[in-house]
Amino acid sequence: MRSSPAAVQPVVKKPSAWRQIKRGWRLYVLIALPLTYLVLFKYVPMYGIVIAFKDFAATDGILGSKWVGLAHFERFFHSYEFWRVLNNTLVLSVYTLAAGFPFPILLALSLNYVRNRMFKNTVQMVSYAPYFISIVVMVGIILEMLDPRHGLINTIIRALGFETVGFMNNPAYFKSIFVWSGIWQSVGFNCIIFMAALASIDPTLHEAAVVDGATKLRRMWHIDLPGIMPVAVILLILNTGTILDSGFEKVLLMQNPLNLRTSEVIDSYVYKVAFVSQVVNYSYSTAIGLFKSVIGLVLLVTVNKLAQRTGQSSLW
Repeated sequence: MRSSPAAVQPVVKKPSAWRQIKRGWRLYVLIALPLTYLVLFKYVPMYGIVIAFKDFAATDGILGSKWVGLAHFERFFHSYEFWRVLNNTLVLSVYTLAAGFPFPILLALSLNYVRNRMFKNTVQMVSYAPYFISIVVMVGIILEMLDPRHGLINTIIRALGFETVGFMNNPAYFKSIFVWSGIWQSVGFNCIIFMAALASIDPTLHEAAVVDGATKLRRMWHIDLPGIMPVAVILLILNTGTILDSGFEKVLLMQNPLNLRTSEVIDSYVYKVAFVSQVVNYSYSTAIGLFKSVIGLVLLVTVNKLAQRTGQSSLW
């Protein structure tokens, strides 16, 4: 007896690309502005990177300027400013990452176990508010609080019977003032991501842990931390990629001739070479900026590979 032929499966015709775009046109309109921003301000300016390899002159234009190859990079590497600027940038960035990364996690874990809603909302509002203060205003607050004559900190020091301290005039204090003021300003806003990650953890895990008699610290260690670890690793990778971006605006506003020895970073040095120095050199400053971007890319790829090898989440 012959078997009956298999039933022919109907062919489902996929909608055309234009029909899909027309169906979801609202989503494309929503993404149009950020995509336009990326193209205009992130990708189009990359054409100007070529002047890092040229002796750029505005009269000759980018294409007409003389090609000098790696001369500007060699000039920077052999400059007496190279090691000082690179060391300041790395120390400030690593200090910021090491000191600032754990605090949003700790704040999110703490708020996650707060049951008094009014207290929780008050802490969130107080910790989030400094993030919305502009850098200029924030630096103004720092300078006023640390003023040797009328600042709040020195007033307290004087009331305790000690001599006033010129915090902003001492190079040794610059990095700590920069880092801890930045943590105060951003810790509340950064913890939002971890609060969202904690909210996605299955509540039945906590219920089972409570039945087994686990304390809050045990639940944090065995449930909450593993639950937010993928998000923490992704943020750590992203922060490592921008480790040489040490906050140009804030550094420049906090600089003065007395603390310049420890406050001069790559970004502020590039700004001064390109716009402040008596002999403006756009090619040299572009080469320094390109060097910083390449180092950031290498660090990003390296940390991402390490995350993959250790079995953690990664960007790709």
